[in-house]
Amino acid sequence: MIHLNKVHHIALICTDYTKSKQFYIGILGLTIIQEIYREERDSYKLDLALNGNFILELFSFPNPPKRVTSPEAAGLRHLAFEVNNIQETRKHILEQGCIAEDIRIDEYTQKKFFFTADPDDLPIEFYEN
Repeated sequence: MIHLNKVHHIALICTDYTKSKQFYIGILGLTIIQEIYREERDSYKLDLALNGNFILELFSFPNPPKRVTSPEAAGLRHLAFEVNNIQETRKHILEQGCIAEDIRIDEYTQKKFFFTADPDDLPIEFYEN
């Protein structure tokens, strides 16, 4: 049997690198580990950390295809971040000009959560600790 230690990172492809970089850094507060421009691909690769841990690899490519549907397309359904205060998190997201769903309660865990979306309409969930 294989033994997995942890999720190493998640890779996303964005359509507008500048907007996505601003969202993940300026709004969500991730920090840059490294940013590379690959001229041969006309592509950026941005490694981002949460609390010092590498979690997200953001790519830009010329003219990537759009998501088919949201969120029930095959593939990645959403990214979820654990937060300590769901109300303060939602308030911050709204203050940044983003749309946020109302806070709901998970029927199985009784924990509070809500969804927003990144600049490419990738669903982002915030789930209260």
